[in-house]
Amino acid sequence: MALASAGGMRAAAASTNDRCEDLLRQALENKNPDTRKQAVVALSLAATRDPVFARLEGVLQDQDVEVRLAAVASLAEVKTDSARAALRKALEDDVPEVSFAAAKALWAMQDPAGEQALLAVLGRQAKTSSNYISKQKRDALRMLHTPRVLFLFAFREGMGFAPVPGLGQGIGSMEALLTDPSVSGRATAALLLGKDKGPATLDALKDALLDMDWSVRAAAVHSLALRDDPALKWNLEPMLDDNKTPVRLRAAAGVLRLSAIEEEQDKRKVDK
Repeated sequence: MALASAGGMRAAAASTNDRCEDLLRQALENKNPDTRKQAVVALSLAATRDPVFARLEGVLQDQDVEVRLAAVASLAEVKTDSARAALRKALEDDVPEVSFAAAKALWAMQDPAGEQALLAVLGRQAKTSSNYISKQKRDALRMLHTPRVLFLFAFREGMGFAPVPGLGQGIGSMEALLTDPSVSGRATAALLLGKDKGPATLDALKDALLDMDWSVRAAAVHSLALRDDPALKWNLEPMLDDNKTPVRLRAAAGVLRLSAIEEEQDKRKVDK
């Protein structure tokens, strides 16, 4: 009976993971660039070895500049060879903001290509921003697909999370929330409290999953995912049915992250 029960649990987990991956894939293929961007920033919470994460490299070819910038930000957290290669290609992006973001990301990785690109900027051989006309054209095109235009560059702050091999720190997800003018102060508090591992904070974050404010729910999902505790997967799974896209996609990425951690823990137990 125990074996049958364990088999059933594994099958249920696999089914849930498949659903999470489908949610993210569909969002990445959505016609609305804001939805694609939400998927990209949510993937900064996922495990790098998950198949859907690999699609970030292809997102660097997205027609929308903000989506490409979000992809650069999420790939910047990963220290894999494929991420470096993708960022090197992004140095050739026609839009200066994207190529400059890739240069900064590679420099932070101590990749020589990043240093060379920054030196070119310093020597005025390369631009870091588009001229007014080309930016105005991009914004006009984006208006055809999005209800409102946001072109913000956020200052990346260290939130106190210890890097875990194979897992991002969710910086893309965090920045998207902090730079959204509709996000409440309580949501910001939920993000800042994410690094507090105390039981009182855990209870507060769980309660926040039921908040009426979508941004508070999204921030709570983000912070719970980054606790890297597989037991919290069951708290995130109901959020896959949330009526707000930013919440659903973060929940999907969070479940995949915690599933990857759970699998790694199970593997270690077997190896012992």
